[in-house]
Amino acid sequence: MNGITAQDRRWLRAAIELSRLSPLSPTHYAVGAIILDRHGIALATGYTGETDPHYHAEEAALAKLAGRADLDLSEATIYTSMEPCTARRSRPDPCTDLLLDAGVARVVLALREPLLFADCDGVETLRGGGVDVVEISELGPLVTAINAHVLGVADRPRNDR
Repeated sequence: MNGITAQDRRWLRAAIELSRLSPLSPTHYAVGAIILDRHGIALATGYTGETDPHYHAEEAALAKLAGRADLDLSEATIYTSMEPCTARRSRPDPCTDLLLDAGVARVVLALREPLLFADCDGVETLRGGGVDVVEISELGPLVTAINAHVLGVADRPRNDR
């Protein structure tokens, strides 16, 4: 598929806004994630540190769907403000592995993970696993501004609409 739709832009902006709920920390990015089913219905949301200080946004969203044996994510899309991680110190499984294990079909993101905490190759890992990855890089500056606390950007605007 790999095309960018108006829905992709709307849901990615919603994930970016959700990231503003992440507790600020010098040791992690503020990331938001929203999982939609094949019909465009939101199944779960998550943001960094939502339920556990070490939980990443994608992990938090997927955890809300755990135990639902009837749930098929093979046509689902996850909108995440930042590239899913491929390495982490705080948990055993990186988000790319969690997404691949869950069978998520498509990932839409705004910003690739900066080389600060880890050397991330989430886009390549997901694509190698058969996931359709779409980057909407013009929304990346919003994510950068929200993450000023770790990226050294001048400010962290509260509303970018």
